[in-house]
Amino acid sequence: MLATHTLPLALTSRTAEYIAREDAVGAHNYHPLDLVIEHASGAWVTDVEGRRYLDCLAAYSAVNQGHCHPRLVRALTQQAARVTLTSRAFRNTELAGFCESLALFAGQEMVLPMNTGAEAVETAIKAARRWGYRVKGVARDRAEIIVFDGNFHGRTTTIVGFSSDDAYRADFGPFAPGFVRVPFGDAAAVRAAITRNTCAILVEPIQCEAGVRMPPVGFLRALADCCREHDLLLIADEIQTGLGRTGRRFACDHEQVTPDLLVLGKALSGGMYPVSAVVGRRDVLGLFEPGSHGSTFGGNPLGCAVAREALAVLQDERLVERADDLGAGWLHTLRGALRHPAIVDVRGRGLMLAIELREPARRFCEALAEGGVLCKETHGTVIRLAPPLVVTREELAWATERLVQVLG
Repeated sequence: MLATHTLPLALTSRTAEYIAREDAVGAHNYHPLDLVIEHASGAWVTDVEGRRYLDCLAAYSAVNQGHCHPRLVRALTQQAARVTLTSRAFRNTELAGFCESLALFAGQEMVLPMNTGAEAVETAIKAARRWGYRVKGVARDRAEIIVFDGNFHGRTTTIVGFSSDDAYRADFGPFAPGFVRVPFGDAAAVRAAITRNTCAILVEPIQCEAGVRMPPVGFLRALADCCREHDLLLIADEIQTGLGRTGRRFACDHEQVTPDLLVLGKALSGGMYPVSAVVGRRDVLGLFEPGSHGSTFGGNPLGCAVAREALAVLQDERLVERADDLGAGWLHTLRGALRHPAIVDVRGRGLMLAIELREPARRFCEALAEGGVLCKETHGTVIRLAPPLVVTREELAWATERLVQVLG
């Protein structure tokens, strides 16, 4: 059943109470829409006032499999009743199966599990540097990794140190050296930045946080060719674009590119539990030895059980193919239907779409929430649309009607 609101989006007593309590003791590092979600299922969420919304953010692509997917709930609860955490001081029954399933799904040789996306990016950076020193022969402590303007790879001090966004960096320095930033989509600039100390290129196939910025066709292939030519590692951060979001297993698949290291997270556990991983070549990840890297919770049995089932759901329900089919049609529809004078561009791939505006997007997101569609602005003037991959054609049509009311 599709939703219509019976109450205006306003700070009623129950909503206001939750917001006041959160604001009183919670750090204000986010600017959420003023609604309080209480229940979720599939592509829909319900707030504490009983209003239903079509979720077109999907927790920044963490719930590709839909909210509270029954198979994931079952995997979580069954494993939680057996054992949740052993640390990596001991082996557990779930880690091997998870690593096997993820390596097979990704077409890679080795898996290093972590918890959050930022941890996985940090892990890939460490792996690339160690490979640079031990295999390529880069001078000690001189390794460089090429990154891109507009990047978003996480929030650690190392990662924000090579961001081009002042808001991510302000008053958090000093920052670690070893990163060279070049324009996104410019293969010539990449080649010009390579030195004897370069060991890797770290790239998002689509820059999601930067506003769903898509590089020129052939850019990823050019990066892969450059890495082969100069003996570099290609690291693809597919934390948001991977696991079916763009209509392929990974966004790199659109150009038939296989990175040396894949960084994964978010939908790897279907939004049930923090699970991330670096997946890649054995001769790179195999350079870690006991004591060189670790995580108490990384590879824990609860996370492994849930993530293995999340991968199975993607395949059994053909969610990758679903994103490709529905996304292409939705993009075509929105490009034809949205005519607001503030619109600059409507773009995307699979079920990762964006509406770029000439003015701040916040008021449009608030208006859409009034109509029952949840989305969020990014970089001020871009509305990102990324519903769970279980969304139906009927639900997308319903969302389109609300989008037209606000942006038509």
